[in-house]
Amino acid sequence: MQVFETFITVTSEDLDELNHVNNVKYVQWVQDVAKQHWQKGASKTVLENYFWVMLNHNIEYKNPAFLQNTLKIKTYIAQYKAATCTRIVEISHNNLLVAKSQTTWCLMNAQTKRPVRITKEITNLFA
Repeated sequence: MQVFETFITVTSEDLDELNHVNNVKYVQWVQDVAKQHWQKGASKTVLENYFWVMLNHNIEYKNPAFLQNTLKIKTYIAQYKAATCTRIVEISHNNLLVAKSQTTWCLMNAQTKRPVRITKEITNLFA
């Protein structure tokens, strides 16, 4: 299992009226890190032939994050099943879990716009 990590610093645009990170931002970060992980390993040919769509998203908010916090966003694929995979995203600050997401993604054929079975070539990108 390949783990992909990135870091972000919370800005004022990320905050809600309670001065902590808005829940919508976490959803955006989950989507962004999944895309970064995909694009990091996939060849130009794979990127031209396939794309992912989100089918299901579950996020647990554990602790708030605040302005100027540096957040580590870690992601990996936990399971593959036919045309779908389960991706885990963990967002933390100073080793404290802030949020954890489990998302189901479906692999799509770029030409037909239809689901396609995940190939060994694609699973190897995340191995």
